Amino acid sequence: DPARALEGLYERLTRIYSGQPLNQPVDRAMADLVVRHNLPKAFLEWLFEGFLWDSTGRTYESLSDVRAYGVRVAGTVGVMMAWLMGARDQHILARACDLGIAMQLTNIARDVGEDANAGRLYLPRAWMREAGIQPEYFLDAPEMSEAMGSVIQRFLGEANALYKRSEAGIRALPRNCQTGIFAARLIYEAIGARLAARNYDAVNARAFVPGSIKVGLIFRAFTMRVQSSLTRPFRLPSEALYAPALQETEGLLAAADLNLQQIATQGETEGQIDWVFSLFERQLVRDETQR
Repeated sequence: DPARALEGLYERLTRIYSGQPLNQPVDRAMADLVVRHNLPKAFLEWLFEGFLWDSTGRTYESLSDVRAYGVRVAGTVGVMMAWLMGARDQHILARACDLGIAMQLTNIARDVGEDANAGRLYLPRAWMREAGIQPEYFLDAPEMSEAMGSVIQRFLGEANALYKRSEAGIRALPRNCQTGIFAARLIYEAIGARLAARNYDAVNARAFVPGSIKVGLIFRAFTMRVQSSLTRPFRLPSEALYAPALQETEGLLAAADLNLQQIATQGETEGQIDWVFSLFERQLVRDETQR
């Protein structure tokens, strides 16, 4: 029951942020992350909202609608990862959103056939109608066509633009984090290239990147990290880093900014120490009670 599962997740999240996590390893570990990194609750609330959209069968008419979904189920993951890596600058977080959404757009393009067979459709329905495809008919009988190929090609073009914007944000991350993120970005972008090589047929088969190509892309990611390290002391921040955030991500970024303002107002160190001691005290009481 998705509704009950989500209700349980929200309850656990509330307990974690009130300093009373369930006595389970996952919840206690999450509470530790929240304390040590001042992780904004809104990041997880937006992610859960994405789960809710999936469970209620929400439909997506425009590219903006799809981006709004993408920022919830993937942009939040990018922002949380960047936050845990120490990023607090709004521009870096915006580029993390770009990368997460780009990956989600690639996922959607790759899984058009599988999703349709499961009764799901994430491509912008308005785009499909413009290409002469009726979304309802496509869901009833998914078929590849030249028109569908044009929609998927256009959709991947949006993903590729976000991949390019995200690169400036990756270069602004700590150096020891860059290789893995560069690799993820290159491998996901390569999925789109594999689709292009098959005339964007995402209905009859699922595109994947072979292991041999992944190895090459990981090596390229390492090279990109080295280049970034060598040029960083002499390079001014790129204009791409300061590109405006996508409108669909502004609420999430505002929540991050509000969190930082609250930390500055309340005093980060004092609040963390009190929270940790309170958490440990409650845990000791629980442990003694269970003996």
